[in-house]
Amino acid sequence: MYFINLAFEIACICAGILLAISHLDRLDGESNFFNNLAAKLKPFNAVIGFATLIIGVLYLFKWKCIIFALVGIACGLLLLPQRLAGVPAIGNTLVKLSNKIQPYKVIVGDIALVLGVLDILYMNPFC
Repeated sequence: MYFINLAFEIACICAGILLAISHLDRLDGESNFFNNLAAKLKPFNAVIGFATLIIGVLYLFKWKCIIFALVGIACGLLLLPQRLAGVPAIGNTLVKLSNKIQPYKVIVGDIALVLGVLDILYMNPFC
């Protein structure tokens, strides 16, 4: 169980960086730290999206962590809009849901980043 928790925390941090890069870019100034980090994470976009989506669904069974789970699911939906169309039976619904939350991707990314870091430090109030 510890490995799944750690994988979800790291996936949420990576998803937060990828989703909130436009906001994080303003914080680092001239160093381009977050841009360089996002460029290195970009090839793993699908892996990070699937990890946050699938483990987020598993986290729904932990009632104490339901907010963290919903943030993870939202990250997965935002990172995988093209790949969700291929899911049998519910693919179109997932794509529509992804398109509806697309305007909030920076906010979801910021929340995922903060909750992931707090959870690694055992300070997450939502889990």
